[in-house]
Amino acid sequence: MSGRSKLWIISALLYGAFVFWYTDFGGPLSDAEIEEWKQTMTTNGTMPERVEYFEDFFRNDSGRQFLMVNAIDMNENPPDVEGAEPGETATQLMDRYLEHMLREQFIRASHPVILGSAVYPALDLLRIEEGRDWDAGAIFRYKSRRAFMQIIANPATLERHDFKLAALEKTIAYPIETSIYLGDLRLLLGLALLAIVALLDSLVFARRN
Repeated sequence: MSGRSKLWIISALLYGAFVFWYTDFGGPLSDAEIEEWKQTMTTNGTMPERVEYFEDFFRNDSGRQFLMVNAIDMNENPPDVEGAEPGETATQLMDRYLEHMLREQFIRASHPVILGSAVYPALDLLRIEEGRDWDAGAIFRYKSRRAFMQIIANPATLERHDFKLAALEKTIAYPIETSIYLGDLRLLLGLALLAIVALLDSLVFARRN
C-alpha cells in the first residue's frame, strides 16, 4: 500500500471513529430504558411530578441529537448550600455544578456550543411579565435524549443540582432539534480533515509524482 493510500485511509478511519463516538445509533429510547430510568430517579428521591414531566420528553424521542437553549440570570445573593463554603458567590456555586456536569457531558459526546454574557436586557418581550433582565446565555449539545437521560440519572448530578439552583435567580431551558446546524462538529471536523489531508497529499505526494 502506498503512502498516499495510507494517508487517506487512516484519516477516513479516524473520522469514522469520531462519528461513531459522536453519534447515537441506538434509535429512540425503548420502554425498558425509560422504565429503568424511572425506577432510578424514584430511588434517588426525585419528585414524581418531575419524573412524569421528563418521561413525556423521553417517550417522544426521535433518536436524534438536540440542543438545550438556556437563558440565565445569576443570583446576586445566593444562599449557603451544603457541600459548599459559606458565602460562595453564584459563579463559584455554578462552577461546582459545571465541574461535574461538563465531565458527564463530555464522556457522552455532549458539550457546550455557545457560552456568552448578556450585553443588554431582552430587546423583544411578548406576554412575559418578568424576564427582561438576563446575565448570560448558553447552548449545550446533547448526543441524544439517551445521553441526557444517563446524565440526570446519575446520583451525583442530583447532588450537584442544589448548587445550580442556588446560583440562579431565574432560568429558562428548553430543548430544540435542529433543521439547520452549521456548527455540527461532524461537519466542521470533516471539512477541516479533508482540507488538511488534501493539502498534505498535494505537498508531499503530488510533488513526488
